[in-house]
Amino acid sequence: MFSKTLGICPGVTAVIGGGGKSTLLRRLGEELSREGSVLLCTTTKIYPFSGISIACTAGEIREFDGRLLCAGTPIEGGKLTVPEIPMAELAERFSYVLVEADGSAGRPLKAHAAHEPVIPPEAERTILVLGASGFGQPICAAAHRPERYAALAAAALSAPVIPAMAARVLQGESLHTDLLINQIETSEAYAAAMDLAALVSGPVFGGSLQKGEIFLCSL
Repeated sequence: MFSKTLGICPGVTAVIGGGGKSTLLRRLGEELSREGSVLLCTTTKIYPFSGISIACTAGEIREFDGRLLCAGTPIEGGKLTVPEIPMAELAERFSYVLVEADGSAGRPLKAHAAHEPVIPPEAERTILVLGASGFGQPICAAAHRPERYAALAAAALSAPVIPAMAARVLQGESLHTDLLINQIETSEAYAAAMDLAALVSGPVFGGSLQKGEIFLCSL
């Protein structure tokens, strides 16, 4: 189980980066709802999760008596933004609050602008998701905010992403407590993930959300 391997504890957990944030939130929510009540929400913008109850007002959130809920204020494009209830109250009402605190425009890699990510102060953990499909692709194609990514990686926009570049970006930003390298579905991706894990500090996990696989790369 992803929640057990990642060691998700009750409280607020923020998820940032690219390459599978929403998929991770859904999987963790479904797993953790067997143990307690779970809220999926955002500090930025997300699409509602299909098949999961949605609360759009403070009243709907407070009246919910189930195990798994997605909450947020509706905005244009069918997305949800920040819920009407403060994060501190949400943390009291739900056993687990899982927050998507970042956007990546569908790219597997991400560098952050000055106003990003929007990690709530109540978050006890911040998991950064990195998509292994970005390895070998040019920075300009693989990364959201590619100019910022290239500057942190000390590389040209056209340069293919290698683990050493990703490590420089992660270390330069220092935004996460845990790293999850997702999309490890080939031997090449596995090798690149292990190379990256050896270059960064802190807990590093690898796997494939699509295949339902997760493992510890390094502590």
